[in-house]
Amino acid sequence: MKNLKLTLTVMLLCAFVSLSAQEKKKYKIHTVAFYNLENLFDTINDTTKFDEASPIMELNQALRAKAYVKKIQNMAKVVADIGYEDTKNTPAIIGVSEVENRQVLVDLVNDPQLLDKDYGIIHFDSPDKRGIDVALLYQKSLFRPIEASSHELLIYDDSTRERVYTRDQLLVSGELEGDLIHVIVNHWPSRSGGEARSRFKRVAAGTLNKRIIDSLQSIDPYAKILTMGDFNDNPTNDSMKKEIKAEGDKEKVKLKGIYNPYEDLFKKKGLGTTGYRDAWSLFDMILMSQPFLEKDYSSFRFYKAGIFNKSYLTNKEGRYKGYPLRMSNAGLSGGYSDHFPAYIYLIKEVN
Repeated sequence: MKNLKLTLTVMLLCAFVSLSAQEKKKYKIHTVAFYNLENLFDTINDTTKFDEASPIMELNQALRAKAYVKKIQNMAKVVADIGYEDTKNTPAIIGVSEVENRQVLVDLVNDPQLLDKDYGIIHFDSPDKRGIDVALLYQKSLFRPIEASSHELLIYDDSTRERVYTRDQLLVSGELEGDLIHVIVNHWPSRSGGEARSRFKRVAAGTLNKRIIDSLQSIDPYAKILTMGDFNDNPTNDSMKKEIKAEGDKEKVKLKGIYNPYEDLFKKKGLGTTGYRDAWSLFDMILMSQPFLEKDYSSFRFYKAGIFNKSYLTNKEGRYKGYPLRMSNAGLSGGYSDHFPAYIYLIKEVN
């Protein structure tokens, strides 16, 4: 009996010491996010682009400036809020889409709600027919870009054989507080004309995305890669499952594999980032390569994924109750975007 008591005492003591050691661990946490800003266009009619399709251009000149200022303020408010509740900071890195040019991004990061974060901008003009681009914003004190490139998506209409001009895919490599990571920002072709008819465009986008990922992994199989964006496809579509070969179960992700934490949110919880015809779609996602899933927290690892769908971003009544509260009439009604932002937390153990 004495031996049994001694054994139990030792076991409890070991458990206490182990628990105390765990409790003493401290972690640094950063938010990485993606947000479709829905028609962040300026007030100037650019004759080289089809920017007349932007809602802001439907307003008379006197109202455009007011609508533009409101749009910038609202987008800055959302960016400032993503992840703040848990990290007490704005996103370290955030990919954005549906921006007309670099100047609208300059105006965004210089809004008083974001100015003290000193965001840098990485942007290339895309050949998109509407004149919209993707870009990456980053806190200069946290992320140091090393290299950036724009990758053209060449696709052709299956009936006319004319080129379909869409967004390039942006690749940025850099150091997040000393950790080398690679970020791909996407805005894949829309479902205009129907999902089935337009599917080949997103499959082609998936092929290009996988090619970029493969090129990084051929140099370093342990490359830490994030691919984010408005994919205009759900986690279960062919572009995700067959082209990128994304896994929804992290235990099944092998080296050089890709994990999609949004698959469970879509399949099991029925969550989405945008609504259409009384149905949710989860088009906005952040996927990652296997090294982000390792248990050694001496460098940044994946902790959690989410959809930023705070109450103020949602419709409170009517047919689209609960859906994203978008800006009508270029924002004079005070909405935000027709997409909720997607985000992940990356954590790293600190001494």
